[in-house]
Amino acid sequence: MTAQLQDKNKMTPGEYLALEKSALDIKYEFFDGEAFAMVGAGRNHNRINVNLTVALGGKFKADKSTCNLFSNDMRVKIAENYVYPDIVIYCGDAEFEDDEFDTLTNPVVIMEILSDSTEVFDRGKKFAYYQTIPTLQEYILVSQKECRVEQYTRSGDGWLYRSYKGADRILKMESVNCELPLSEIYWDVEFESK
Repeated sequence: MTAQLQDKNKMTPGEYLALEKSALDIKYEFFDGEAFAMVGAGRNHNRINVNLTVALGGKFKADKSTCNLFSNDMRVKIAENYVYPDIVIYCGDAEFEDDEFDTLTNPVVIMEILSDSTEVFDRGKKFAYYQTIPTLQEYILVSQKECRVEQYTRSGDGWLYRSYKGADRILKMESVNCELPLSEIYWDVEFESK
């Protein structure tokens, strides 16, 4: 999903949350005092998101897992910043910032579906922010241009990198005891020919 700068004037987290409540049809991410409007996503992005939501939800239910997920509209707090990951998985009870129950604070896995406008940020500064979340164990980047998934797994005070390419590969998320074939992630996704 692409993000676009809304206003270069700095605001406080409280002002951002007030903006979020007053904006009925627009979601904003908030980094370093700036709000960024989230704009629509294309076919592949939406198809991949639905595939992930259905496959993961089905696996967690079938396995009677203590893990569950939110897709797209669950805000996550990172220190004084707020984001909307494409997929966020938590285990046990979901923990929220307050009694509004709209800002998750204990993600275990975060998945971002890459787009041209956000890929550099998702790989760089946003990942640096995500690394400060104590409960986060895995960060997964999903391409919408090819059948490729990249996985960062917390290991001590660092992160291990794995890359999966091809529909026959299986993404293994040990932190939530789940395996997901890339063929399920990319079901009915059409790539542009190069």
